[in-house]
Amino acid sequence: MDFRLTDDQQALRKGVRELLERRFDRDALRAAAETPGRLDRALWRELGAAGFFALRVPEADGGVGLGLPEAVLAFEEAGRALLPGPLVATHLAAGEVAGAAEGEVVVTAPDGPLVEWLDAADVVRGDVGGARPVRSVDPLTPLHRLPGTAGAAGEGRLTAALLTAAEQLGSAARTTETAVAYARTREQFGRPIGAFQAVKHLCAGMLVRTEVARAAVYAAAVTGDPVEIAGAKLLADEAAVDCARDCLQVHGGMGFTWESDVHLHLKRAWVRARRWMPRAVAEEAEAAHLSPW
Repeated sequence: MDFRLTDDQQALRKGVRELLERRFDRDALRAAAETPGRLDRALWRELGAAGFFALRVPEADGGVGLGLPEAVLAFEEAGRALLPGPLVATHLAAGEVAGAAEGEVVVTAPDGPLVEWLDAADVVRGDVGGARPVRSVDPLTPLHRLPGTAGAAGEGRLTAALLTAAEQLGSAARTTETAVAYARTREQFGRPIGAFQAVKHLCAGMLVRTEVARAAVYAAAVTGDPVEIAGAKLLADEAAVDCARDCLQVHGGMGFTWESDVHLHLKRAWVRARRWMPRAVAEEAEAAHLSPW
């Protein structure tokens, strides 16, 4: 299977990255972290105008007419930038909920016992009766807890799991890049810390986890196979969490401070790992496929 990106796919990824670098740079990220629960509606509309939410909507219905692999590339960039908001739910609603494709309407949906961005959403797909706010470990993802276990089913849940895995992949790639850049410039004992074997091993392990997850996510995007999606979610969750932890280790004491962005990647990775096919569900899917009974 050839996972090399086409020229059009590379252009798509480049375009999304440039849009986010322009409209959601580090200053915007820090401002969002300081104002939990506030969603940038102007940016949401720009994403809609760029076709982010309508990527998989047929051209005949006013969408971009692309497929799941292209959506994965876009969501990978969103994860790399730590873009906040119910991106997955709004993307799934495009073409079904008026205004979602254009970014004029923010859509959220419950998944298991949690629903994100409930107060900021214009449309909620699913029953959220009895939802109560809970303190989220991630300042960029406000959460409500539901009394039941409602959530999307079938293809919708699988697509949501894969797009969430793509976000995790983007985060893992970003923390790997951040760790390597810091290791090249931070000096101890007159040498860059990247010259020390222990730090080299940390960075090498981060790269391996990220690229293994990338292969799994890209493959699942091409096949759409439920078991491959479950495997991709498992590997991407592991890569995002463990790479953020290792990035924090490379940064040392500075990594624990509020001023560092590393902790934001780790906290978002924790939250995403609990959303749209958490570990136990993905492992059950894999086990059911492997079991001869």
